[in-house]
Amino acid sequence: QVQLVESGGGLVQPGGSLRLSCVASGSIFVVNNMGWYRQAPGKQRELVALITRGLSTTYANSVTGRFTISRDNARNTVYLQMNSFKPEDTAVYYCNARITPLTTRSENQYWGQGTQVTVSS
Repeated sequence: QVQLVESGGGLVQPGGSLRLSCVASGSIFVVNNMGWYRQAPGKQRELVALITRGLSTTYANSVTGRFTISRDNARNTVYLQMNSFKPEDTAVYYCNARITPLTTRSENQYWGQGTQVTVSS
């Protein structure tokens, strides 16, 4: 069984920094695209950043220049370095990955359980 486990959320002041991590584990053949989404109260879930297996990246306009996504393919891990926080960055952050399991050899989309990031002074 494949699962994504996130870590690194918490309370941070405006202008501060945090780093999120997400590890994919289980019977994995290959991990393709990995990304981070977020959902603020009363809002729809939105893409924050995406990184391909080949390390191409995409960012939401709202985080460009402040957040950096990276990954370690050997460890099936994706990171999100978040700097210069704004109050509007407050949300639950979800890890997302497209993974081909060993068992099915059919790519599926997986989600982490979510980690809360709160920006407040």
